[in-house]
Amino acid sequence: MAEVERRIYTREWEPGQSIPNEADLAVELGCARVTVNRALRTLAEMGLLDRRRKAGTRVALHPVGKATLSIPLIRSEIEAAGKSYRYHLLGQQIEPAPAAVTQQFALEAGAKLLHVTALHEADKTPYVIEDRWINTTLMPHLTEVSFARLSANEWLLQNTPFTHGDINFGAKNASQREAQLLATKTDTALFVISRTTWDQNAALTMVELVFHPGHRKHTQL
Repeated sequence: MAEVERRIYTREWEPGQSIPNEADLAVELGCARVTVNRALRTLAEMGLLDRRRKAGTRVALHPVGKATLSIPLIRSEIEAAGKSYRYHLLGQQIEPAPAAVTQQFALEAGAKLLHVTALHEADKTPYVIEDRWINTTLMPHLTEVSFARLSANEWLLQNTPFTHGDINFGAKNASQREAQLLATKTDTALFVISRTTWDQNAALTMVELVFHPGHRKHTQL
């Protein structure tokens, strides 16, 4: 990231100029493409780069202050709060996906995809339910990956480059199963984050994160 920042600040890459693609930068800088992807996303969040689907990445003409929200590594988020982390895989199977998922993935109704559900704990207390669908038509190798020890959240952040994401925030009343997993009462109000992660115009994964009662999300300008 430091080298990309240097090129921007020294005007080696001028405002509005397109920069090399991730693959070329990875070769030039001698690092993995996923590392370049993360660096460019961070600089875009800082307002130094302008990343647009199909248009590539350019140096920002007019850097602006913006609220930043990254895709969190749940384990790190819990440990940063000084709490111990535990992970439980609840289910991992290929099954027909619901209509909302197949539509987002641009697949035929009833397409069978990888469905992964898990519970993350903080200090042995339920923290968040991870309910994730993975587009195995684009990433068929993931059908061979076991998420028994390493969560899909952590594995994907470590191994899968992406260009951007769509994030929705909401609330829901706990279902009977959610109440049982989060050690609360049915119909308790819960904070929910729904996110789709993309590689250019292809949706890679959709996840719903259902948090324990009272959870708050923090970001900064």
